[in-house]
Amino acid sequence: MKFIHTADWHLGKLVHGLYMTEDQRHMLNQFVELAKEEQPDGIIIAGDLYDRSIPPTEAVNLLDEVLYTINVELNIPILAVSGNHDSAERLSFGSSWYKQNKFFLNGKIENSLAPIHMKGVNFYLVPYCEPVTVREFLGDSSIVNHHDAMKAIVGKIEAQLNASEPNILIGHSFVLGGKTTDSERVLSVGGSGCVGAEVFAPFSYTALGHLHSPDALNHQSVKYSGSLMKYSFSEAKQRKSVSIIEMDDKGNFTERFHTFTPKKDMRELEGYMEELLDPSFYGQQKIDDYLKITILDEGAILDPIQKLRQVYPNVLHLERKLENIDKKKKSSLTEKDQKRKTELDLFMSFYEEMTTAEFTEEKRQMISDVINQVRREEELK
Repeated sequence: MKFIHTADWHLGKLVHGLYMTEDQRHMLNQFVELAKEEQPDGIIIAGDLYDRSIPPTEAVNLLDEVLYTINVELNIPILAVSGNHDSAERLSFGSSWYKQNKFFLNGKIENSLAPIHMKGVNFYLVPYCEPVTVREFLGDSSIVNHHDAMKAIVGKIEAQLNASEPNILIGHSFVLGGKTTDSERVLSVGGSGCVGAEVFAPFSYTALGHLHSPDALNHQSVKYSGSLMKYSFSEAKQRKSVSIIEMDDKGNFTERFHTFTPKKDMRELEGYMEELLDPSFYGQQKIDDYLKITILDEGAILDPIQKLRQVYPNVLHLERKLENIDKKKKSSLTEKDQKRKTELDLFMSFYEEMTTAEFTEEKRQMISDVINQVRREEELK
């Protein structure tokens, strides 16, 4: 079986005040051409088709056009799940009759336990869900984080898994150890949004969305496809691709990557103003790319962004090198200062930030006694 694994289209994305819909259309037109050329047995979209729960009309129309072309005109099956940016309810609209043309889109956790069987392969579509939703669905009060939730869902699937056939899970999760970027929304505070890769051991291939690079995780069978295009300057050096997977009846697979050419790339430039505005320099640049420019000049510069935009019309972010160095130094000094503080000093700072009451000498002595008592108990252990 051959399928294409993609995710994180984020249709309707707004980057530095600019809607990326036309850039996304440019990339998706290439994706459709790839589908025509490869003629896969199926296309996997692992969540975040939209960038927000209520996407703009242009984004809805674009998704409708692309999915209609792939599924109806090219007659290629689609297997998709909702991500953390999507509205599961909106995406699931019409799903009962989508299936008549082998368009399987799941936004509900209760539909995740039964496989979709295609060409000897079982696909399990597990949409993004908050742990509380899974806890209520399974009636399991021990589920408190995303790892618990995915482990419980996989446990239910594994209980009725056909191990003699390849099994594929399609999901939208942050796997522990994955590399993040600025454009990926945090799933939960601290580490509670992480899922251990070992949870997906029962599957021949796990097709994930959420992290925007195919290199975000180095794992034999748990894979991210990454996003089709760059959505922040933290992704400027990432390669963007879709994965073309060919799998035999034992679940063994080969993996190929296909990259697309963006209408405008997202890049970083660094230099002195005189150099950046020199025709001999910018003549070697694709000047209409989306740019973050870092200026190395030390002195004051009058309206630098307007001067730069006369040459580079899509400067989205401008910063000074010295300002960045000063910020890093200040951050480092603050961190060192925090480390030098005693437990009592840290508590006093916290108390003053969280209340308007005075941290009196009586309160200081009370907290000091508690800290000393805890230290003594720790020493006796």
